Amino acid sequence: MLMHQGIGLDAYNAMPQRRAVHAVYECCGSVSLAADLARDRPYRNHDALFRQADALLFAMAEVSIDSILQAYPSVGRRPRSARSQCEQCAVWDERPEVMAQLDAHARSYEQQFGFGFVMYVNGFGAADVLAAMVDRLHNDVDTERKVVRNELARINRSRLERMLGPEGGYHNW
Repeated sequence: MLMHQGIGLDAYNAMPQRRAVHAVYECCGSVSLAADLARDRPYRNHDALFRQADALLFAMAEVSIDSILQAYPSVGRRPRSARSQCEQCAVWDERPEVMAQLDAHARSYEQQFGFGFVMYVNGFGAADVLAAMVDRLHNDVDTERKVVRNELARINRSRLERMLGPEGGYHNW
């Protein structure tokens, strides 16, 4: 769960630099990305911020992406967590064999690619995540790195949307 939720774009644009960096860091897990996004304020609308976040993410070096990936807990590490309900760590299935398969495939994935599996899972069940993981294990490293950046962009956007809330925020900040 993000500490900064529903703050609104105007409040984000007006925040002191350190607080703005902290708010975005909660979303993206990268100090440099958060600092660059905060430095580029003010944003005229949500979409402008989202486009800039994507541009900065896609311009990052692989070593920076690897650093971001280290912050992601594995699929199912916080099963059914209400605080993390939109995140891959909260994925859960009542069938222990499905959870065991997720864990085994996540370990295979990390051995094959050298970084942990990441996926935008909001709305997907454990079986869907498992199918995607199995499918992605067929990728070569270069293809998978592209897939990972796209997944990170989707996750960042979702988190930024929660941070900002609706246009204008919730008037509680």
